[in-house]
Amino acid sequence: MKKLPANQILQNKKELKNRAMNKILLIIQREYLTRVKKKSFIVMTFLGPILMVGLVFAQFWIKMIPEEKQNVLVVDESQLFLNKLENTSNQTFSYSKNTLSFEQRNFYKTDDNVILYIPANIIDSQKIQIFYKKQPGLGMQDYINTIVGKKLEEMKLLASGIQINQLESIKTKLNLTTTKIEKSGDFETKDNEVSMALGFIAGILIYIFIFLYGAQVMRGVIEEKTSRIVEVIISSVKPFELMMGKIIGIAAVGLTQFLLWIILSAVGTSMVGNFFMKDKQSVDQMEQTFKTNIPQKAAFKEMPTDEKAEIMDSFLNQVNLPIMLFSFLFYFLGGYLLYGALFAAVGSAVDNEADTQQFMLPLTIPLILSFTLAQNVMTNPESSLAFWLSVFPLTSPVIMMVRIPFGVPYFDLILSMIMLVLGFIGATWVSAKIYRTGILMYGKKSSYKELWKWLFYKG
Repeated sequence: MKKLPANQILQNKKELKNRAMNKILLIIQREYLTRVKKKSFIVMTFLGPILMVGLVFAQFWIKMIPEEKQNVLVVDESQLFLNKLENTSNQTFSYSKNTLSFEQRNFYKTDDNVILYIPANIIDSQKIQIFYKKQPGLGMQDYINTIVGKKLEEMKLLASGIQINQLESIKTKLNLTTTKIEKSGDFETKDNEVSMALGFIAGILIYIFIFLYGAQVMRGVIEEKTSRIVEVIISSVKPFELMMGKIIGIAAVGLTQFLLWIILSAVGTSMVGNFFMKDKQSVDQMEQTFKTNIPQKAAFKEMPTDEKAEIMDSFLNQVNLPIMLFSFLFYFLGGYLLYGALFAAVGSAVDNEADTQQFMLPLTIPLILSFTLAQNVMTNPESSLAFWLSVFPLTSPVIMMVRIPFGVPYFDLILSMIMLVLGFIGATWVSAKIYRTGILMYGKKSSYKELWKWLFYKG
């Protein structure tokens, strides 16, 4: 046999790689176009934002609905609160000189909705009681509890010879800030509440995405296997090419749907906000609803402009946004590709979705564990537990995103990314071994022993 020159061998290898890449691209295109054209994809793409906008609309609308007006009859045996409870738009207080038992007997003969009973020993017992015809809302209960408690405090202070303004001047609210000193000597201030919120939201989005679209990979493999379509496809492409094309294609579908959800939801909620806020009367009514039940501090929009700017600057400086966005995209896709490869292997090993449970449990345990341990990581983001969970590929997509807003050393971040890439390569190798054999196996329930054999099967 004539030996080919070295340049010819290299050229042949390049051609084979190009052909394989072209086949993978064709499979990606097929998976993407087939799924985005499905009615279910179109419906869910628009249904998700519609439900989100509907939820926001409902919250605005409900908050604008005034509570049912309550007529509160006060039976004050202590005689300390007579004519001292202020009426609101939702509560009107009237006072009775009769006994509690008398008012209870005649309750349904009056227009009163609630009886507020204040015992004679209110200062010592610090207990009040309400009787009602219909269950009053929590807002009303909180209002009564707050306003009676405040009046009682004022009476105790006056009895002790302490002026209220003196007490207010003594009260101190500390503003604790956490500042990290870098080796370079720079200072970095963090707000843990903001970091916790950003980390939790990013982690839960990745968690949902992996479960949702990883399961789609598995179902797609099972569907092609049971319909015997895969036998025709395998005749022209290698199992590995088919698996990679399917995983990446479904990832593109998921990313497209996810981005559309964000865009459409943002536009829709903005329109709802503008709809409610354009009417000054509606805004005033909403503010009144917020202030009716419990006295609150001034809203953000009532703050001076310089205070607003300071708060916004502080918020934006809490996290390195370029690192946050890049890391989110990396772990968003890296986590999906890792689990997608494993889900594809599970789909190829079974004939129906009911048989996937025995194989799904070991795969989902690390993902569920990372979600349940996220709270521990948020409370101590630099612990050994947080470090190892953020480096281990099966838990790093969620845990690292929880850690990043708190500030992660670049060494930890780079190591985690390298480990995730290596984990994906290893998972792809294992899955490809299982996939190439399992995709053509029919009518036989697989076991872990069978999967182990497939890993080392040559042919």
